[in-house]
Amino acid sequence: MTNFIIAAVLILFAAFSRLIPHPMNFAPVAAIALFAAVYMDKKYAFILPIAAMLLSDIFIGFYAGIEWVYGAFVLVAFIGLWLKKRVESKQGLSKAGYIGGTTLVSSIVFFIVTNLGVWVSGMFYEMNLKGLVECYTMAIPFFRNSLGGDLFYVTAMFGIYELVIRLVRATELKEAKIRK
Repeated sequence: MTNFIIAAVLILFAAFSRLIPHPMNFAPVAAIALFAAVYMDKKYAFILPIAAMLLSDIFIGFYAGIEWVYGAFVLVAFIGLWLKKRVESKQGLSKAGYIGGTTLVSSIVFFIVTNLGVWVSGMFYEMNLKGLVECYTMAIPFFRNSLGGDLFYVTAMFGIYELVIRLVRATELKEAKIRK
């Protein structure tokens, strides 16, 4: 039941964050995919970002190329599952390094996949190497926002979660000592 409540809160948070004014591509969806992959049942790594996107896209509107965006978040979920295997036994800076590196890789994967989708659509750029390079070059400002949002939300979500876990453990330890 706890995982369901956390999942519902994360979906609503991500959907709502896409509906309020924010810099383009500065959203918690990739961070939620990574967080869910590491701390929840693996199915949530796939369900949460897609559900958040669907919920917010109902209000924002569905758009051409949406499958590339959703597909990129599925890839981010797989990256999160890889991350889970690496951080389960790590502590401190080693764990933070894996999380930071994986966040960067996730942002890059999202950038590559979604902009490849823009180029493949043929709506904005010529279907040649020059058009592909132009597509990725024009997308760099969006990448900065995506990376900034991913780093911000991953830091907040993973950091708050780890802090709460430490506080709960410290409280439990204190209570155990009092009972003795």
